[in-house]
Amino acid sequence: MTIITWPVVVTIAAGIALAAAVICYLLLLLLRPVLQRYALALPNARSSHKTPTPQGAGIGVIAATIIVTLATALRAGFLDDPSLWIVLAAAAGIAIVGAADDIAQLGVVPRLILQGVAVAAVLVALPADVRVVPLLPFWIERVLLGVGALWFVNLTNFMDGIDWITAAETIPITLFLLAISTFGGPSDLEISVALALCGAMLGFAPLNKPVAKMFLGDVGSLAIGLLLAWMLIALAGRGHIAAALLLPLYYLADATVTLGRRMVRGEQFWVAHRTHFYQRATQNGLTVMQIVTRIFAVNIVLGVLALASVYWTGIAVQIATLAVGGALVAALLYSFASGRKAA
Repeated sequence: MTIITWPVVVTIAAGIALAAAVICYLLLLLLRPVLQRYALALPNARSSHKTPTPQGAGIGVIAATIIVTLATALRAGFLDDPSLWIVLAAAAGIAIVGAADDIAQLGVVPRLILQGVAVAAVLVALPADVRVVPLLPFWIERVLLGVGALWFVNLTNFMDGIDWITAAETIPITLFLLAISTFGGPSDLEISVALALCGAMLGFAPLNKPVAKMFLGDVGSLAIGLLLAWMLIALAGRGHIAAALLLPLYYLADATVTLGRRMVRGEQFWVAHRTHFYQRATQNGLTVMQIVTRIFAVNIVLGVLALASVYWTGIAVQIATLAVGGALVAALLYSFASGRKAA
């Protein structure tokens, strides 16, 4: 009988992430000339970059995530899991929607409908016994989760507005999801996707380092948002609601507060703009590296708080971790809005 020790587990996990990083990086090197020619993002009044930059790097990120997840499933013996194919097909489908939007600018309604189909698919892939709010009727809960997931998909897209910001958000979330998995609960599929996505984002990061050589594009941000939403809902469904809120709290807060402010002002909130807190920070004199460094640091602390909320399950701990996390994010948003150098 073979005994698998923690060093072996860590080595295997690191190997999976490294494979995704290498595949993603190599794919992007091959794709860059094509994207340079056909998918060039030109600077405009609402953009943060000043030189034409190829977008669509999400093709490499999602392709690497899917390839490595399938290879892991083959090796681990869950290739026949229907949820595997549903989740990966949904990710590929919404990536195609994003690619079409990058190229041809789909209308708001068609885009939301197609995104909704992908969101519905990943909800179907959840185990039937996964309940976040058991007091609600099943169908009402699923509708609310669908609306929340659809918002998360779009806010991930909205927030992908400066170099490295999505890497600074996605890498900590996936790493702490993996850390939380040591307490038990997540499926092999969730663990595999988290490892692969984390590795793929690490492979993308060198090409997106300020000043970026490539952007994710909608093809990447929409699919990343979908996969993260699916994993966070699954985490909440195992009773870890505080952790599921803490891990993405910065993105949730920045995007939701900004949307609320725009709606109150009667603005066309679905139109591209430069009023997110991280965008206001650039206007207030902070550099991109200062911004993403602070976001990354806050996300690490949020991850630690999420771990604490899983380890100590009492209601007092859940409330305390959410309160500390909320205060930390509020302080970061305030520093961005005011232009203060220290977060």
